[in-house]
Amino acid sequence: MKKLVSVVLGVALLGTAAACGDGSAREADPGPSAVTTPTASTTTTSAPPPPPKPAGPLTGAQYQASLAKVDQQIATDLRGLTGAKSGDNLADAMDTLAESLNSTAAELALLKVQPNVAAAHKTLQTRLRAAAASLTGPQADDVDTNAKCGGVVYTSQKVQRKLTADLTGAIAPLRRFGLKFGTTLPDLGPEPADQRPSNGDVLVRSGSRGSGRLQVTNGTTDDVAVAIVTDGKPPSKPHLLVYVQAKKTATINRIGGKYHVFFKSGTDWNPKRRQFSAGCSFQKFDDGFGRNEAWKIDLQPTLLGNASTSDVDAF
Repeated sequence: MKKLVSVVLGVALLGTAAACGDGSAREADPGPSAVTTPTASTTTTSAPPPPPKPAGPLTGAQYQASLAKVDQQIATDLRGLTGAKSGDNLADAMDTLAESLNSTAAELALLKVQPNVAAAHKTLQTRLRAAAASLTGPQADDVDTNAKCGGVVYTSQKVQRKLTADLTGAIAPLRRFGLKFGTTLPDLGPEPADQRPSNGDVLVRSGSRGSGRLQVTNGTTDDVAVAIVTDGKPPSKPHLLVYVQAKKTATINRIGGKYHVFFKSGTDWNPKRRQFSAGCSFQKFDDGFGRNEAWKIDLQPTLLGNASTSDVDAF
């Protein structure tokens, strides 16, 4: 609109100037008309840039710098494992670390290294991918349950030990060429010594004794801890706690009063916590047992069984 108004004003001023010259208005000659001819524009599409060429061949110092970068990235991602406060936190940290290890392996594959270290370089990529697979395999599926069994710290340390074991195979081949890798991997020492109790070991006994007797056959493939719980008491405070190894039988004697039978199974027994640290489950027999009676039970589920069990909270 502003442009149109300014043109109209210009025409009016020209007419006034002509009238001032001879006192009469003159008809202005029509000016040349402007014709706008549309022009066709062409759009050019630029070709996508070519993929980056692998760098190299890298010198020893350049390759060592790349390895140091990998170590630093692992150290950063490990903070999620060491700082986890719950099973969910730990599972998320494992997913993040697995993605990072796979990405790192892919980035290393783009590097062009000296021929003499090519095999060690390939081994490093393989071990990184193997470590990532471990973090997203069965170990990841069980992490939440295991964190509830052995605790978050214990489970995190077990994951870290597995990570170190998976990547250790890449350290020696690189070291032969004076290259360092794995400087930030966790060093938690060896796995805790096996503290599996003997079959039939009585781990807890409290309260008055009686003449009750219970024979327990553990037909399952996992060790169990059988809790004899006095009627009205919680399973965390058993009258008796007896360890029964897989595929074995143990007899519990001198049980006092009416009671219920709870049992927990798993692996990696922790004597301090009186708890399995991995693969744990917790159950109870639905029916109670009378005072001074003798019973036999088999923990292996069967279609011919005459006693039902239910899952219970951890104890």
